[in-house]
Amino acid sequence: MKKSILLVIQIVVGLAIAVALVRVMDSRQSNVEAQFADDPIYVKAATAKRMSLAFNGLAADWYWMRSLQYVGRKIVVFEDTHSESFTLADLDLRLLPSLLRVCTTLDPQFIAPYEYGAMILPELNSDYAIALLESGVAANPSEWRLYQHLGYVYWQRHEYQKASEAYAAGAKIPGAPAWMAALSARMKAEGGSRDAAREMYRHLYDSSDDPKVKNMVTRQLMRLDSLDQTEALRQVLAAYKEKSGKCVSSWTEVSSELRAAHFQIDRMTNAPLDPSDTPYRLTEKGCNVDLSQYTGVPRR
Repeated sequence: MKKSILLVIQIVVGLAIAVALVRVMDSRQSNVEAQFADDPIYVKAATAKRMSLAFNGLAADWYWMRSLQYVGRKIVVFEDTHSESFTLADLDLRLLPSLLRVCTTLDPQFIAPYEYGAMILPELNSDYAIALLESGVAANPSEWRLYQHLGYVYWQRHEYQKASEAYAAGAKIPGAPAWMAALSARMKAEGGSRDAAREMYRHLYDSSDDPKVKNMVTRQLMRLDSLDQTEALRQVLAAYKEKSGKCVSSWTEVSSELRAAHFQIDRMTNAPLDPSDTPYRLTEKGCNVDLSQYTGVPRR
């Protein structure tokens, strides 16, 4: 009986502390953008862990939602004040590494923040991404997906040997797919190739259950397709110039060549469409090509 009473008391006290923690953190949200711009972080990871007692999972979920809201608000503010498309580096996400670190300190087995950090943090500082993933590997040694993400970050840094080692380490984990070992070998042989990049992104897409990660990977696959298309378009423009002695004045002049190259064509302008179905634009007086400012294809 006494044990039951003590257990009830512990639960009530723990809930009260958890509610107090959330209220303290919410009270500091009155001016979100100013808060994010000036404060280093709401509560340090170690402090938050002590305050949340046995409710670390609840606090981790709160910080996870705040991490997503932080990025989302930055995107909204940028789009409200700029007409051009953005890169993650444009958003000034200086607090994101700390927010994700708090999430994973409170709940080291919470995999989603590691995966999200692997996709976003390299745009800010890849050292942050590596540190986050290494802590994730240490806390979750049987999660082969964390080795996959670690290999991806090293690949982005053009450190193909380290990428290969990360994939090889993950391949040894029971339940890891056979392609982890194959990708390790490919990193050694042709880590910098576009085909290797496609294979990596496709595996990232297939192995993730997070819609946000899938969306980011889809955008990167679009970027790779656009790079291939841009090269083909430049060849078409160069061939026209060599044949006619001048650059094109409009896409109509090479419309047959574009269709022969299997490009999707805009019906109104005869311009080739990029992977986001936005027309490419001619530059340098018709001698070159580039993505439109309205494209949905990321530039990096």
